[in-house]
Amino acid sequence: MSLKNKSIVVLLSGGLDSSTVTGIAKNSNAKIFGLSFDYGQRHKKELNSASKIAKHFDIKEFKIIKLDLSLWGGSSLTDTEKNIPTAGIQNDVIPNTYVPGRNTIFISVALSYAEAIDADFIGLGVNSLDYSGYPDCRPDYIKKFQELADLANKRGRENNPIKLWTPLLDLNKEEIIQLALDNHVPLDKTWSCYSGNSKPCGKCDSCRIRNSAYKKWLNNKNKK
Repeated sequence: MSLKNKSIVVLLSGGLDSSTVTGIAKNSNAKIFGLSFDYGQRHKKELNSASKIAKHFDIKEFKIIKLDLSLWGGSSLTDTEKNIPTAGIQNDVIPNTYVPGRNTIFISVALSYAEAIDADFIGLGVNSLDYSGYPDCRPDYIKKFQELADLANKRGRENNPIKLWTPLLDLNKEEIIQLALDNHVPLDKTWSCYSGNSKPCGKCDSCRIRNSAYKKWLNNKNKK
């Protein structure tokens, strides 16, 4: 799928995955429109990182949408009375860091934005291998949302649909790190930790996944 000279709305959270998608789009000579959300999350570390990544890749149009999902909570990322789990990922258990409806809301807003500016793609950093099991990061979800998107807007009805672009969907985190480096993503400017401390906690699921991948990537690099 060629992105050259195409317009793309990238959901840029400031984490490793979305920053990597941004880097790939930039190196593909796409015209990038960045979109982040201030959704009532515990901290603004990722939003600050998103702004840094947007600046690094010289994204001229970068928007932060205010949308307060903390009004009803339901997640430890939007409700400070809930504790962020630190015991590690459990198979077949969706952790309380899952934010109800988050990706559905974000992609819907991105779809509206993309249609308004006549963009061809929506770039998503979703990944279904090294992840916490969220229902809205899985291949079947993306497939069905694409079907919905094709029916939900003018371009889709005119057989010129806006496509969901998910280049990381079937990659493990180690492969994503390599892609990030290949596409000049400043990893030191990204933030993945669920805590808002000055340094990553190293204990939350996001830190565990990222740190484990870094170790594997480094080991493989040293073997070469």
